[in-house]
Amino acid sequence: MSFDRILPLQDSSEESSKFPLDRYSQVHLKSEGEKILLILPPSSQKEEMQDWGQTWHELKYCLKSNDRTWQKGTAAYLVALDRLLDGRQLLAIAQTLREADLQLKCVRTSRRQTAVAAATAGYSVEQETQTQPFTVNVNEIALLLAEPLYLKTTVRSGSTIRHPGTVIVLGDVNPGGEIVANGDIIVWGNLRGIAHAGAKGDRECRIMALRMEPTQLRIADVVARAPALATKEFNPEVAYMTSQGIRITGALNFSKTYTFVPKIQGWVEKAMNDEL
Repeated sequence: MSFDRILPLQDSSEESSKFPLDRYSQVHLKSEGEKILLILPPSSQKEEMQDWGQTWHELKYCLKSNDRTWQKGTAAYLVALDRLLDGRQLLAIAQTLREADLQLKCVRTSRRQTAVAAATAGYSVEQETQTQPFTVNVNEIALLLAEPLYLKTTVRSGSTIRHPGTVIVLGDVNPGGEIVANGDIIVWGNLRGIAHAGAKGDRECRIMALRMEPTQLRIADVVARAPALATKEFNPEVAYMTSQGIRITGALNFSKTYTFVPKIQGWVEKAMNDEL
């Protein structure tokens, strides 16, 4: 099975007295195109629950005191930075945003635990490393990858997972769902959405799935469409780069029979590599 190459986010008076108004300055809103960013302050060195308690009151004050210039149902992106948030806290934030006529769509975070909680709750995720270099050499990408992101969930339609490393999904990726990874993508289920591996330009990255029925595949800067005719047999498969574009083959023994050749920036069968 092969693919065609295409070039190609109720305050009471009693609560307010606990946190004076001049302290409600770290949580803020910012308009970005057609969405609203809800930006949380970086995590402090305080005890975690105490820190969250103050941030929670700041968040509610920020939403109540802000002039609502947005339309009802406007998408909101939560910029959580390095703050550790669990599913319960994300649910509380989403509910408060709904009361302000905003709909939580995406969570931006540098914490893997927060990314997992957000993806499990069904939100899109954009995970970044805490320090991003200004320029990246393609040959250095492997050294800069974050730890793998492991998700035990289904990536539903409308959800996007972005991670600066390898993404492993124990579940399906539905049509309309998308995974963008700087490393490899491994789907322990049915891949029927969009998968983009090696997003920063690493053509050595691969996309693997127990059942490969993608809407679209990307590796580095190369795009491939799903074939017009679907296969009748389904086995674990791997999508990989060749000098002719993206190809798909059985995942069994792939690492034993194929090798990546930097000179051509693609994978070849080891027997053929002896001739290169």
